[in-house]
Amino acid sequence: MASYKRLPVDEFDNEQPFKSTTTADKKRRIFHFITAAAIMVAIFSGLRHVSKSNSKFLWGSAGCHGRLNMSTASKLPSHYTLPSGDKIPSVALGVWQAGSGEVGTAVKTALDAGYRHIDGAWIYRNEEEVGQALKEASVPRSDIWLTSKLWNTFHAPEDVEPALDESLTKLGTDYLDLYIIHWPVAFKKATTNIDEQLTADPYPTWQKLEEMVAKGKVKNIGVSNFNIPRLKNLTANPLKIQPAVNQVELNFFNPQPELLKYCKENNLLLEAYSPLGSTQQVGATLKRPEVVEIAKDLGITPAQVIISWHVQRGTIVLPKSVTPSRIEENLQIFELPKASFDKLEEAATSHPPQRVINPSKAWGLKFDVFDDYPY
Repeated sequence: MASYKRLPVDEFDNEQPFKSTTTADKKRRIFHFITAAAIMVAIFSGLRHVSKSNSKFLWGSAGCHGRLNMSTASKLPSHYTLPSGDKIPSVALGVWQAGSGEVGTAVKTALDAGYRHIDGAWIYRNEEEVGQALKEASVPRSDIWLTSKLWNTFHAPEDVEPALDESLTKLGTDYLDLYIIHWPVAFKKATTNIDEQLTADPYPTWQKLEEMVAKGKVKNIGVSNFNIPRLKNLTANPLKIQPAVNQVELNFFNPQPELLKYCKENNLLLEAYSPLGSTQQVGATLKRPEVVEIAKDLGITPAQVIISWHVQRGTIVLPKSVTPSRIEENLQIFELPKASFDKLEEAATSHPPQRVINPSKAWGLKFDVFDDYPY
């Protein structure tokens, strides 16, 4: 807080003891008393205004129930450090299902709101619009964490670099901060027929990703939708670079505590897509009694409760929205009191998991991609 210089009141400070007081003296002293009182009122009002102005910064959109403060809010990590030493922001804007004409505006809104992490993929078919938004943004490219993903069709080693180059061109950048194998399933060239050899052994694909790091086209590499057996299958190889992240469906209805534990034990960061639940689950998630109660107690929104819970679990969160107010809301995270966090964790892990994103049947697989490894 700024220090305030004492106001000069020389008449009072320099007064000598007196024996009698004239009428003029009394009027002058009354005048000074009223002036000093008015100044103090003005200072007090100014401080109240500053306090109110700062409350939005301190609370974000968390409400005014008075149960959270800046020291509490600031304890959750804004970034995680990867094995490379790079720092990845803990909350990102996910652009999956963001349509043409919407995604560019969403990216600009997110960057203006303070996001520095955009999570995309070749298969989302919106990289060109994302790239244009990044070009028009006032935020330097070096300040933005940009993720894309290698689609199933391009797992053959000779196809990896051309697929990456296409994403780089569309995004208008010469490097990615993170490049991920989107699924542990490889398709044969230009088909949706499974390539059993590359699905069973993703090491040749991974070696090509390591080469992309060596060339400077990618800074970090990771995987997505890998369960524990598939992670073990990949990492059993003599990797030059270990996977930095594993991006999976992770939410209240599918919290995956075993996978979370395994990844923590193996220095592998989990990223949560569909963190509020898949489309048909979001409403149910935000209306859960535990979530509503915690939100009310802390003066924050149900969405902020869930996103904060994810970060407090030690994961990166990828909420997606094209609505400006929700984009801004989702960035505000707060450390939940231990009792509240434990209550939410117990509620999430006490029911049978409900996975929504599972393309096994649609791809005609003879196995479930999330079951035990079939090879």
